[in-house]
Amino acid sequence: MQKSHFYKRDILRALFINGPQSAADLVIKIGRSFTLVVKMLSELTQENIVVEKGLAPSSGGRRPVLYELKADTFYIMAIAMDQFVTKISLLNAANSPVCPTIYFELNLNTHPDPLQFLTDRILAVIDKKYIPSNRIIGIGIGMPGFINPAKGINYTFLGANICAVIQKATNIPVYIENDSSIIALAEQTIGKAANVGNAMVVNLSWGIGLGMIIQGQLFRGQSGFAGEFSHIALFANGKLCSCGKTGCLETESSLTYMIDQAASKMAAGHACSISRSIIESEDHQLKSQAFLKAAAKGDSLIMEIISESGYNIGRGIAIIIHLLNPAKIILSGRCAEIGQLWLPPIWQALNTFCIPTLIQSTKIEVSEMHKDAGLFGAAILVMDQTSAEELAPILSQGLPSFKHNKPK
Repeated sequence: MQKSHFYKRDILRALFINGPQSAADLVIKIGRSFTLVVKMLSELTQENIVVEKGLAPSSGGRRPVLYELKADTFYIMAIAMDQFVTKISLLNAANSPVCPTIYFELNLNTHPDPLQFLTDRILAVIDKKYIPSNRIIGIGIGMPGFINPAKGINYTFLGANICAVIQKATNIPVYIENDSSIIALAEQTIGKAANVGNAMVVNLSWGIGLGMIIQGQLFRGQSGFAGEFSHIALFANGKLCSCGKTGCLETESSLTYMIDQAASKMAAGHACSISRSIIESEDHQLKSQAFLKAAAKGDSLIMEIISESGYNIGRGIAIIIHLLNPAKIILSGRCAEIGQLWLPPIWQALNTFCIPTLIQSTKIEVSEMHKDAGLFGAAILVMDQTSAEELAPILSQGLPSFKHNKPK
């Protein structure tokens, strides 16, 4: 393996993540000398992998040339799963989607064969012929559960060696990671956790996940299972959690809990802008979006439920601050879409339960990526896991251009 392939791989990753960059930008991003970066860019340009994008805005001196990846150099399939809804996106080397994001219901708790169903949907996307499958360098999947990324196994859901099954069906490398860790990876790469040594990323979704960034590294724990924030036992409420225990944070704060509360209160006669048919629907994407839109519009019943749940989440965050003293807590994931509405009840809990000296050094921020963080993180997972050897065919001779079939 030529050593230059490793340097070029780092340049490809930086350009995929950050978009058009100057040689000076890439020196900072990959930590190599200016001479080496310019040499690699020259070779990548000759190989028709990198193209010149024009000149950067002037900063007082000579305007530097910007470089970007040729869009059809390679493609990545990014998949973001939660307990009920799965999203699939196909991205080109310019980190742009080549077809609309595909959403479908997949209940990981009740579906009789969720792995086969997921595999069939992946194959259906490939069969659409948006791009040739041999141009997809990898499939990245973020999903809930106890996951061992190295072995490609989810011990909670799908019940098999996920990576091996999907890779056999598609002939494409497959990588998996816990959904909250994937979101933390996205936030660390270009989000609110960028350049933050110690940050906790709270994944507000059907459960309450946690991605942990400690000393600049994604922390997964001894077995890859770190961050099970949902299952901190905070309440003596006797409510059975999805983990099989009682009184977990999830039972008084998750999106599942909030929607159930809304349905119960509406059945008892409380007014709400969401229709009963939607809040009681089996379509989780539909009812979650309706719930969040109602919150954004200030629906009084939904705001009351969010305020209660936010306070409970704040109690959990207080524990994290006491244990880990992070610089930032970032609220991300599906429910971060409603933004600043979370902050008042969370701060109320923090002011009640946190030691003031500790809380003064921690910022609480809401992600700007929120619902897209999972897909972006899955794409970054592929870029991080694809070796220079696997990219060697591209780096040695590039790939021929071709015409896409237009998405239907």
